[in-house]
Amino acid sequence: MDIRIGIFNSPREIGFETSQPAAEIEEAVAKALAGSTGYLKLSDDKGRIYIVPTIGLAYVELGSETSRRVGFVA
Repeated sequence: MDIRIGIFNSPREIGFETSQPAAEIEEAVAKALAGSTGYLKLSDDKGRIYIVPTIGLAYVELGSETSRRVGFVA
């Protein structure tokens, strides 16, 4: 799944791919915005961890869960 995170006052966004289901990511975002932790913590397929303070969180965009096809598909 592709994830893009927008940060306030930043022209760039954080973008990465993860194997987590959309429901888990949505739940993590909701908990972070509810104020229980004060930050959003997600990890990608390569093992990197992204920690974003909820104060700077502008948006979280969840892409499709299907993988992209490369090449010719019959």
